[in-house]
Amino acid sequence: MSDTRKIEVFSAGCPLCSEAEKTVRELACPSCDVTVLNMQEPESMKRANELGVRSVPAVAVDGKLAGCCTGRGIDEKALQNAGIGKPLS
Repeated sequence: MSDTRKIEVFSAGCPLCSEAEKTVRELACPSCDVTVLNMQEPESMKRANELGVRSVPAVAVDGKLAGCCTGRGIDEKALQNAGIGKPLS
């Protein structure tokens, strides 16, 4: 077993992502190794795809998306149900 917990914060650099990074850093303990991955970089995008990141900010702990970060992202059916693609008249 490792002596550190690997924390990955997926960020686009926006204020919401910066706030998520701040929160993670405040919660982190000496056993936490926090890394911020910039989604503008191809390697970060590749890692995000491997973990199933669908929206940012997102946080992974030891290679698994945190519960608060799963199942999000754009849902085409939900957008259609909200009226996108349907003329108003």
